[in-house]
Amino acid sequence: MLRNLAALVRYRGLIQSLVARELKARYRGSVLGFFWSFINPLMLLLVYSFVFKYIMPARFPGVEEHYELFLFCGILPWTWFSSSLLESSGVLISGGNLIKKVLFPAEILPIVTVLSNMVHFFFGLAILVVFLAWFQAPITPIELLWFPVAVLVQLILTLGFALILSALTVHFRDVRDIIGNLMTFWFFATPIIYPYFEMQPWQKTVLNLNPFAHLAITYQEILFFPGPVGHWKWLLALGAASVVFFLFGYFVFDRLRDTFAEEV
Repeated sequence: MLRNLAALVRYRGLIQSLVARELKARYRGSVLGFFWSFINPLMLLLVYSFVFKYIMPARFPGVEEHYELFLFCGILPWTWFSSSLLESSGVLISGGNLIKKVLFPAEILPIVTVLSNMVHFFFGLAILVVFLAWFQAPITPIELLWFPVAVLVQLILTLGFALILSALTVHFRDVRDIIGNLMTFWFFATPIIYPYFEMQPWQKTVLNLNPFAHLAITYQEILFFPGPVGHWKWLLALGAASVVFFLFGYFVFDRLRDTFAEEV
């Protein structure tokens, strides 16, 4: 397993090429092309601004003035996470012709899925940064130092889930439907549409069991709330756990590798 994992470094050029191909294929045939990567999050943010300011004004203390920005700080990383899991659950089946080739490492496909969604996350982040600057969000350079840490932790965690789901779906096609319904529950079990500090103590205890909750809270503290990042200990603990989980995910993937060609 460790030998196969170390060999991924040699395929970095192939991974980069497949990520570029995935990004181009997503908007192939459209007039605006890559501009949709900016237009989609911009339109989503404008819709949130209209709905939560004029139709259903948010009443959570501390976020009521710019609730749409608070919401978007959690929605963007969640979209990266959920899209990666949903797409990776079927990526080995759709890429069956590739994994049947002897020299093609199958783990590249879920990795490419996660990385391409990460690129779209950064496109959407550019729109969020413009609005945060427009509304003079209280962001400090010290807080921004935690941002790449949060992104790295999310990347490792997402890769672990993507490897496990892609491998299991080859043998159990029901996984795709199960994960689709599970992601809806997971979204509402994460403090994205409601602030963490508004929860009761027992609710916070339950939320602490949710790994993505700590990522969402960290992004909100970095980009939206004033003051230092108080959730950094949870973030570092999640980072250590994510490394272990990624290795476990790769172990599961590696054990099932030889059966992929037969099942797809």
